[in-house]
Amino acid sequence: MALKISLKPNEKFVVNGAVIANGERRASLVIQNKVSILREKDIIQEKDVTSPAKRIYFPIMLSYIDPDNAGTYYDEFTTRMTEFMEAVEDPEALQKCLAISADVMNGHYYRALMACKLLFKFEEDRLAYVA
Repeated sequence: MALKISLKPNEKFVVNGAVIANGERRASLVIQNKVSILREKDIIQEKDVTSPAKRIYFPIMLSYIDPDNAGTYYDEFTTRMTEFMEAVEDPEALQKCLAISADVMNGHYYRALMACKLLFKFEEDRLAYVA
């Protein structure tokens, strides 16, 4: 089944590790086979890894776009996920962490990334509550 992506003008995305930028007009792409693709909005630069949930997201993202080195990134992921789970008591957040871990262990990195974004929201809500 093909994947159709609509791109905004100048939007960047990554396909199998290659950074590609759209031109000055909206465009649509149809991906005919299985590739690792991430839109600009789902890419985090290392300098932007500023919270525990983002420290979990980053190695998953790297595993997705650079599967040849996934083992190296997995070690960082497990360290960060363990730290997060030790600090969190919320059952729903812990359940999300378990689901993310299962997806990573099974190589379902994109699904793990999208689930990990829910931890961003959890984190924001907790920080807003504390402030």
